[in-house]
Amino acid sequence: MSDSVMVTEEVQDDLLGRGFGRRDLARIAAVFGVGAAAATLGRPAWASGGVPDPAPTARVRIGANECWTGPFMPGQKAAAAIIASGNRYSPHDERGDFIKAVMAVENVPYDHVAPWPGSSDPLSRAVVTFCSPGRGLVTADPTFELAGRTAQWLKVPVKAVPLTKDYTHDVKAMLAADPNAGLYYICTPNNPTGTITPLADIEWLLDNKPADAVVLIDEAYTHFAGVPTASYLAPKRKDVIVMRTFSKIFGMAGMRMGFIMTNPDNLMKMMRYDGGMQSGALPLPSLACATASLTAAPLIVQRRAEMRTARGLTLDHLKKYKGIEVKPTEANMFMIDWKTKPARDVQAAFRKESIEIGRSWPIWPTVSRITVGSAAEMKDFCTALDKIMA
Repeated sequence: MSDSVMVTEEVQDDLLGRGFGRRDLARIAAVFGVGAAAATLGRPAWASGGVPDPAPTARVRIGANECWTGPFMPGQKAAAAIIASGNRYSPHDERGDFIKAVMAVENVPYDHVAPWPGSSDPLSRAVVTFCSPGRGLVTADPTFELAGRTAQWLKVPVKAVPLTKDYTHDVKAMLAADPNAGLYYICTPNNPTGTITPLADIEWLLDNKPADAVVLIDEAYTHFAGVPTASYLAPKRKDVIVMRTFSKIFGMAGMRMGFIMTNPDNLMKMMRYDGGMQSGALPLPSLACATASLTAAPLIVQRRAEMRTARGLTLDHLKKYKGIEVKPTEANMFMIDWKTKPARDVQAAFRKESIEIGRSWPIWPTVSRITVGSAAEMKDFCTALDKIMA
């Protein structure tokens, strides 16, 4: 086992005290990048079995919920400018500057913020930190699967609860599914449905769950929705984690930046597996780009409007097909139920048109997730759809 992960006997004693066995310690180390097994936890469905990623060869790429364009120009300029200082680990406290930007935008204290290389790392850490063989994980179904995959890898109990008829998280059913869970995961807007779980429902879960359980609110797509967020909960409560990423509206998927907002005690618990290395050793261009982008409020509003326009034109086009169902959405994705056609077959048909759409989820085998790309990309999607449906 790597010394960079299990840094103290105290951490090992904590894990053993929570019901993990000594053989489980290697699995936990793998979650944090030690061993090839960790690399499979967050891989998309096409990656299983060594299948090459088809997206790079596609003319239109609307399958991975990426933004259709790159970082905002202020972020690009900031990233380019700092390259000349790349010989320093921290030329001017760039990590601190980023946290101060989060403070200004989200109104949270400095010690409640931690940046990460994307959001996958802190999501997996939350499962390791707050779950155990005796304290499971509760998620929605369908939703982003990484938390569930991490729990399964660690042999932690997982309860996946179907969404409501409005495609929001059924918080009462989630609590009933495991009244003694260690972690409840809520993705809002939800991936893959793009639907929003009301803050009142989240507050209900917080008020009714076990006092020592934690609710993790994944708001990766919140800037595309433009609705009130859960960040106000982070300074008020010790049992909530709010997570964000720059991979979506900020167009930084390949730059790997994200952050969480939570009580300092939770940050310390989540960082202790590597002494805070992952949160502290971030690439300077990514930090600089994220800091400049986070405060570019007018550009965020403009990009959200562009997405909504492209999404609206596409959804209007889909209305002419009575044999399919388009599920409601507030984000840069939507779900199409092809009814009688398996989603994998529809995906293959689009690939023949050099268009890479998204996948399906096991609970909905006839439903495909479509990412909203640029207006031109969505026009190409509609043209290909007409051909496929003819």
